[in-house]
Amino acid sequence: MNKYVGILSPSSTVLFTVLILLLSIGSMNNSWAGVTINSFSDVEKQLSQRSFDNKIAAVNWLSQKAYPNPSQAKQLFNDLLAGRVFYHKKQQSLFLIADYATGQSAIKLTSSFTVDAGTQAAVDVETLMIAKKRDFKKVSLNNKLRKNIRLGIAQLDLKSTDATLREQAIQRFLGNVDPDIQTLLRQRLAVEDIEKNKKLLTLALAIGTTAISEDKTELLAAVDLLADSIEPSAFSALEHVVTTTTDDELRQAAQRGLDNYAQSQKVYSTIETLYFGLSLGSVLALAGLGLAITFGVMGVINMAHGELIMLGAYTTYVMQLLMPDNIGLSLVLSIPAAFIVSGLVGIAIERGVIRFLYGRPLETLLATFGISLILQQAVRSVFSPLNRSVVTPDWMSGMLEFNPMLALTYNRLYIIIFCLLVFCALIFVLKKTPLGLQVRAVSQNRSMARAMGVRSEWVDAMTFGLGAGVAGIAGVALSQLTNVGPNMGQSYIIDSFMVVVFGGVGNLWGTLVAGLTLGLFNKLLEPWAGAVLAKIIVLVFIILFIQKRPRGLFPQRGRAAEE
Repeated sequence: MNKYVGILSPSSTVLFTVLILLLSIGSMNNSWAGVTINSFSDVEKQLSQRSFDNKIAAVNWLSQKAYPNPSQAKQLFNDLLAGRVFYHKKQQSLFLIADYATGQSAIKLTSSFTVDAGTQAAVDVETLMIAKKRDFKKVSLNNKLRKNIRLGIAQLDLKSTDATLREQAIQRFLGNVDPDIQTLLRQRLAVEDIEKNKKLLTLALAIGTTAISEDKTELLAAVDLLADSIEPSAFSALEHVVTTTTDDELRQAAQRGLDNYAQSQKVYSTIETLYFGLSLGSVLALAGLGLAITFGVMGVINMAHGELIMLGAYTTYVMQLLMPDNIGLSLVLSIPAAFIVSGLVGIAIERGVIRFLYGRPLETLLATFGISLILQQAVRSVFSPLNRSVVTPDWMSGMLEFNPMLALTYNRLYIIIFCLLVFCALIFVLKKTPLGLQVRAVSQNRSMARAMGVRSEWVDAMTFGLGAGVAGIAGVALSQLTNVGPNMGQSYIIDSFMVVVFGGVGNLWGTLVAGLTLGLFNKLLEPWAGAVLAKIIVLVFIILFIQKRPRGLFPQRGRAAEE
């Protein structure tokens, strides 16, 4: 070019240079990394290459052109990520193979893109029988290419008519300061009509400004906007400003934003800790409710209570084995099944052992401890000593996200609700049913109740069965939080007794309050004391509390309390 410039006039030189630049810019629209792509056949050719840069160029062309339309381009990207796209060496075309290991036919991608102009229905796709698997070569991916494919999906979603898809795409672009992406976001902001998405777009552009702009006014405006955000990408952008800027005013503004972020993080962390405490407290309350009936009402120190919880958990495991295709329904049916199984075992324990030991608490302790060993060994013989995993249903999986700093797991939320429902059901049984009336009569004055015609032996059996059944229900809940094993009940027997004694022996309201209180107390102590020391502190607290109030938070009137 230089030898021609010398013979041109200055004005001609300028025009010639501008022409060269325009031609270069024009060629860049269809060129990535030195690869020219003008049609889908070029895409097929580049995806068959070994060079991942060529494949990235093909992916970029598809995402920018949205070929043949956004939904089908997105489907192609998902197929690439799933490893279902293959290249036919002889036909030099891309094919979709759902299952390469056992598949008998392949679908040609270009034919699957064809639709009828009038009905918009898909035309019969072209399929090819797989005679020789070696004729097909899988389109291989690496991490960089996968990242570009996901970015392409986000770009397509950004243009979607679905506001939720656009929001998800903007979320994926938060923190991406690439100038092309920033331009794309700016264009979307100009036409976006959803207020929430507008705020996210403004935030994404502010993050880009902190990395790209050198104008102090723009940077200060961006930092002020980021200072009120709780997005992790906003925090990273503010940190970048603090560590790189030489301007004191800008650094101080960014530091204020970081301080605000840290303060918000403490608040939401405390809320999350309280939530974990409530969920732990619900587990303790569930484990303690059954013991509150047997220990509080009947005065029996039942050391096999943990094994009754274990039986409920194993019932859940067995129900899932019987209904492997309906995990959610099997979990729901496990609740009455666990109540019946543990309740029947409890009645058998009461009729076979406990009824001979009333009034001798130490002997009931020894007898039920022996029963707990028998139940553990029985479970080991039937299910083996190995822990068993219970599947969590889809509707209990995932998290309830309020904002980037606060997300609550569904399984713990359901357990809190479940605990309250079980508690309300127990209150109803004891307050509104004939069995509850007889249980309260026997617990307050056994002799008078027998004189009034109440069969105290039957009431004792039903009461013990009710407490054991509630323990089984607690096992259903625990199966969603931990593995099911022969020793799982031993982890909760001591905690159950602490909850019952702390709340007031035989008082269900006291058991609920005590369980939730101890759960919260334990979780609040764990961050600075550690899990083991926190349990020790809780135990010391209960010992000191019982010294001042021997009957617990809510003393129960009746036989057990008087004795």
